[in-house]
Amino acid sequence: MWMPQQIAAHASTLRSLGLEIDPAALSEPLSPTLSAIVSLGGCSASLVSPDGLIITNHHCVQGTLQYNATPERNLVEDGYLAATRADELWNGPTSRVFVTQAITDVSEQILADLDSISDDRARYDAIESREKTLVAACERDRPQLRCSIKSYFRGAEYYLTEQLEIRDVRLVYSPPRGIGYFGGDEDNWMWPRHVGDFAMYRAYVGPDGAPADHAPENVPFKAAHHLEVATAPLGAGDLVIVAGYPGYTQRYRTAAEVREAVNVDYPYQIAMFEDYLAVLREAAARGEETAIKAHTWIVGLENALKNRRGMLDGLERGGLAQQKIDLERELRAWIDADPARQASYGDVLDQMGQLQQQAIANRARARGYRLLGFSRLLREAERIVRMAEERPKPDAERDPDYQARNWDRMKASSRQLSRSYDPAIDRALLAVTLRRAIADIELHRGWLEIIFGDQPIVEASIEPVVTRLYANTTLADEATRIKLYDSASTESLGQMDDALIQLAVALRPFGEAIEAQEKRLAGAVAVLEPRYIAALREFSGGALAPDANGSLRVTYGTVRGYRPTPDADRYEPFTRLSEVVAKHTDKAPFDAPDELLAAAANAEQPSRYVAAALGEVPVNFLSDVDTTGGNSGSATLNGRGELVGLLFDGNYESMASDWLFIPALTRGIHLDIRYALWILDEVEGAHHLLAEMGVAADSSAVKSAAATPAK
Repeated sequence: MWMPQQIAAHASTLRSLGLEIDPAALSEPLSPTLSAIVSLGGCSASLVSPDGLIITNHHCVQGTLQYNATPERNLVEDGYLAATRADELWNGPTSRVFVTQAITDVSEQILADLDSISDDRARYDAIESREKTLVAACERDRPQLRCSIKSYFRGAEYYLTEQLEIRDVRLVYSPPRGIGYFGGDEDNWMWPRHVGDFAMYRAYVGPDGAPADHAPENVPFKAAHHLEVATAPLGAGDLVIVAGYPGYTQRYRTAAEVREAVNVDYPYQIAMFEDYLAVLREAAARGEETAIKAHTWIVGLENALKNRRGMLDGLERGGLAQQKIDLERELRAWIDADPARQASYGDVLDQMGQLQQQAIANRARARGYRLLGFSRLLREAERIVRMAEERPKPDAERDPDYQARNWDRMKASSRQLSRSYDPAIDRALLAVTLRRAIADIELHRGWLEIIFGDQPIVEASIEPVVTRLYANTTLADEATRIKLYDSASTESLGQMDDALIQLAVALRPFGEAIEAQEKRLAGAVAVLEPRYIAALREFSGGALAPDANGSLRVTYGTVRGYRPTPDADRYEPFTRLSEVVAKHTDKAPFDAPDELLAAAANAEQPSRYVAAALGEVPVNFLSDVDTTGGNSGSATLNGRGELVGLLFDGNYESMASDWLFIPALTRGIHLDIRYALWILDEVEGAHHLLAEMGVAADSSAVKSAAATPAK
């Protein structure tokens, strides 16, 4: 997952694989190609028309569907198509589209003289202060921009990214669940796949062209560049390029960190997700309104659960944990073999290991405490308490999350909560958190005693304790929350007769102690980890791609199948429309809509959407690109820089490649753009969207209309 500026070094390889455009189109963030790649703040997407039309994955728009859904109009189940722009549905106050404007190396400004700061916490504070200063300067007098700084190579480099922040985003199209989530969790992370995982948004700005809050008078964003839909057919062996905003990988983690993941983190998370899913499924069975609100929770947790199981399988049974340990052993031997290397790097791994042990102990304490945030109302109470604490400070001295630049965001999140909050779900999630903490009571006794008060800390007390907390709070009221964000002081909150506010006030010292230890440890590793990366760079003797960190990246490969095991049959790289029909059972998750089945039965040959090598419409395809979470919705481009698909998943066998890249097994799973176009055309009749993307409709309905004389 290369940074754009690293792609220039790959020019000859890309050309040999079939790149026809200038490699600079993939290395300059403002090139016509990369400037069309946008972030949704968790998923990736791309602009596909001059009028702000955006394509991304169906699973990336679940929050929007839930926000606009009602039992009478269940968009989660039925999907949505805006017949006109006036019908496009606002995503809600938290939805964003980020368009990258510039990426600047600020490593020198951040790292200057850090070695001279002896105190670990002071070193952390210095880095944070420098970041805040640079961000403030970047955003000054430019309200349309959102600036951020991310570290690369474990703190060896820092880059400042400037992004246009579009705040009015609207739903244009989402397929029914039986298309967009066909196969459900059963097929998730698996191959072969047959899912129409795509959806469409539109970005809106004020009449002056600048980002603005949602308003009726806003107009579509006029993008400087957008992607063209491919006209040349995609086939096996063809070059594909994925551009997007991958989330996080751990490829430069130490052997000690791998052992913690295998022995502690992933088993804990697997059990945690199972517990929360059980109560969410139970809550969803109580009624359609609760089911709609539980859906996004369930889909997200199911995905995370399968991911963690795959990670653990790969690290343990796949042997990747041992490979990481072996690689570190080789690195140590290489360092020890040369006195100069010993002087530069000899103590790095041991010192990092010592800090890792301290971090493990702190994470164990923090783990259960932070799960209290599964209660949306208690999390709101904690944020309100923290806001009251930070507001009196000068802005430059506030915690970065609570600086004035984030206040509107926090209140927008609180307003969005009004559409997603369900008291039954919230209470159930808090009860699970408390039950899990009681199972490890000696680690969590301090904050459990505050929550349980005069009640014994046993499972039988959970229900009355949770009932008391929710019966004596007014935080379910949006106006109350917003008023507290705007004006509450630490003193006034301390006097407030609200059970959740009082609990958040009492719990604040626990959160503060955890944060203080995390900051001290981060300050300590800030001078160690860059030396560790320097050793790895010298040891590897080649270019390194930094771990994914939510920033713009480019990866490339070819359309290619694989063998899940050496003796298994080889998976072919494409799936077909006929296989969707064959897989249909009329029961979730394999319940394709009648409209799709009818269109498939009536499909005419030839069609612009048919792949000649397959003899029918392709659905999904595989490639050997390198991606991870956050890449969902990323544009998949051909050698001409044209849109041929959307990255939406990876294969189960390669999940642990977040820790160690496995070229032979790692595959990206993509929606073939021809399937998306066929759905828009033949199933939905969304010819206005095809025309906007510069694609001529090919449906029988259009053909019949063209052949019928006008009256």
